[in-house]
Amino acid sequence: MAKTITERADIIPVLAEIFREYGFEGASLAVIGDKTGLGRGSLYHFFPGGKEEMATAVLHHIDTWFEDRIYRPLRESDDPAAAIGAMCRAVSDYFHSGCRICVVGAFALDNVRDRFAGAILDYFAKWRHALAIGLQKTGHAPDQAIDLAEETVANIQGALVLARALDDPAVFERAMQRIEKRLL
Repeated sequence: MAKTITERADIIPVLAEIFREYGFEGASLAVIGDKTGLGRGSLYHFFPGGKEEMATAVLHHIDTWFEDRIYRPLRESDDPAAAIGAMCRAVSDYFHSGCRICVVGAFALDNVRDRFAGAILDYFAKWRHALAIGLQKTGHAPDQAIDLAEETVANIQGALVLARALDDPAVFERAMQRIEKRLL
């Protein structure tokens, strides 16, 4: 039996997967209604601002997940090496070992980039900054830490794209292993 959606928070993970599969433009209200089992009236009840509000909620949900599981531990951990290792495992889990695309990255490459520019910028900037802090705590010089953090985020995003393009999730897993080895 399908889960009954009674609260706005219940639909956000479903919307994230719809945007992953169809992109922002392809995720029409008809598709969203079909995939969620909700009619237009219910969708507008939860999201009066329509699809744009849905996407904003999804981006906020992603930001909260990354803040709790990636950014904060990297910034605040007393064991930065453990936090970096945990980041690599969490990223691999989050992206289902390369089988799940990055919604934020997809939006960044799509024609909706400007519409969600703040959220997209924050996602990548916060990740780079938090990782750089963790790397500095392991002994990297500030400039080196920033460069390595930027390279890491770029490699993760690139590995997601390549794994998807080649239809080979193992590409992502191999990249994550190399990334973790290099960072630690």
